[in-house]
Amino acid sequence: MDAAVDPDAQLMLAYARGDLAAFDALYANHRGPLYRFLLRSVRDRALADELFQETWSRVIAARERYRPEARFQTWLLQIAHRLVIDGYRRRRPIAVGEEAEIALASHPTPEREQPEQALSEFEQRRRLQLAIEQLPDEQRHAILLRLENELSLEEIADVTGVGRETVKSRLRYAMTKLRDVLSP
Repeated sequence: MDAAVDPDAQLMLAYARGDLAAFDALYANHRGPLYRFLLRSVRDRALADELFQETWSRVIAARERYRPEARFQTWLLQIAHRLVIDGYRRRRPIAVGEEAEIALASHPTPEREQPEQALSEFEQRRRLQLAIEQLPDEQRHAILLRLENELSLEEIADVTGVGRETVKSRLRYAMTKLRDVLSP
């Protein structure tokens, strides 16, 4: 991938040359989406915090080796995904969805005119979150990468280390399960 197309890749290359403000900008751009991905993937706030720090530590350690072969976001999520998989190998997550809800509540949402509408939308988001949490790990990771990070099939394949067709299957199965759970 051409680094000129990806402003975050430009920032990472600038950081590799010693521009600390470039790292600050990268961190500001990606900290929220990265943390939400980790928290919703592992469902354990302490583990998500640990993986978040480790992901950024690896970005810092790799700054001089970084080559923009994919979008920076894809590269960052690939690091995080590998850490999540390693975390699963070490221990299974034990937290419930309430921790994710608490963390997500710290992000402000737009004010609503109608309290009933806000409650209804909150209930729908909560039902979707709970349904996503019930998905098998591979499907949950794929759907989170697609819905929350808006990655393409190819980028999800890069992040997860599986083929494009496998990603399509995981997304198709996940969407079918979500429709079944969320349909009235």
